[in-house]
Amino acid sequence: MSYKLSVVIPCFNERNTIRDIINAVRQSPIENIEIIVIDDASTDGVDQLLENDLRPMIDKFIRHDINQGKGAALRTGFQHVTGDYVIVQDADLEYDPQDYPILLQPILDGTADVVYGSRFAGSGAHRVLYYWHSVGNHFLTTLCNMFSNLNLTDMETCYKLFRKEIIQQVNICENRFGFEPEITLKLSRIPEIRIYEVGISYFGRTYHEGKKIGWRDGVSAIACILKYGLLRLK
Repeated sequence: MSYKLSVVIPCFNERNTIRDIINAVRQSPIENIEIIVIDDASTDGVDQLLENDLRPMIDKFIRHDINQGKGAALRTGFQHVTGDYVIVQDADLEYDPQDYPILLQPILDGTADVVYGSRFAGSGAHRVLYYWHSVGNHFLTTLCNMFSNLNLTDMETCYKLFRKEIIQQVNICENRFGFEPEITLKLSRIPEIRIYEVGISYFGRTYHEGKKIGWRDGVSAIACILKYGLLRLK
């Protein structure tokens, strides 16, 4: 079966890891890959690295002049994909592109339209880090499940893989990390959609290593769940 996988990489101040993650994506087991990088107005010089040294390894490079957030970067990236399937790949090294075949399999088998990669459903190595982050993640996932009527274990996961026609029909409004509950709730309302979840490996990083998400993003996620779940905004 011949297909193309579009990998959308939102990037903000990831100069220390961007080369490694692009290499890792290129070395994944998928033969036909399209890499789209959206630099969200970085200030650490990663844009120059992407425009020069790394440009031959990237299919499309787009730069925002003003920092807008992960959701805005993904909204831009999704508009430029040409692959049959689309996956989100963070620019850090927390998620392993070697897991792409695991995520793709339910779609290639014809049983899924969307696949989430769960950090809490077993499979692969997992770095042990922040307890309260896991508590917050489980709380947000449970709250989102209550409004979406899904039984996900990891709504906040980076690894979300879509059929192109599915993701391009969703109107993404959130600019920051509110993208995660927004996309989940809006996907859940698509008639007859088939959402699957598979276990993935996870190599979390510390705040010292560059982790960006914080408690304010958790509060924002709750607001987004109420906005798109309770009020059902489109």
